[in-house]
Amino acid sequence: MMTRDEAETLLHEWIQSENLRKHALAVESAMRAYARKYGEDEEFRGIVGLIHDLDYEKHPSLEEHPMVGVRALEEKGFPEKGLEAIKGHAEYLNVPRTTNLAKTLFAVDELVGLITACVLVRPTKDISDMKIKSIKKKWKDKAFAKGVNREQIEHATEDLGVPLDEHLQTVLDAMRANSEKLGFAG
Repeated sequence: MMTRDEAETLLHEWIQSENLRKHALAVESAMRAYARKYGEDEEFRGIVGLIHDLDYEKHPSLEEHPMVGVRALEEKGFPEKGLEAIKGHAEYLNVPRTTNLAKTLFAVDELVGLITACVLVRPTKDISDMKIKSIKKKWKDKAFAKGVNREQIEHATEDLGVPLDEHLQTVLDAMRANSEKLGFAG
């Protein structure tokens, strides 16, 4: 099993974009929050979240992402349940999300993008006082962050078995707790 430091080093080898690195950190934060909530392995969940888009910068096409990264992780002996979760977050691969790990990764990935967009349009760029109400208002505006698939978030949240507002709050709180590293501390 790779350590968190090894995963971060690998992430930095593969990804140069600061925004994509921050996305990875935000997903890691949300995965860790759910691990604590469910009493599961926080370190492993966090690492899966951190490296889930490992190959996206260099291999963003549907034909390559996330399979180039998955193959690289396989070569490093990364656990199969983590690889399955990473494959499962790419809906177009049609890999069933049968584990809580896979369901959680799928549920947090798009939502992190929406919350990030909500923070970035705030004059202060500060997540500390963001409310669910603000996120839901932006959610309804289909022109806002139009690349975020709201239907996918709803589906994934249902599959995870969590009410949408609770899911929004869990992910928001996780990102808030890591606001300095994410650049959302105002």
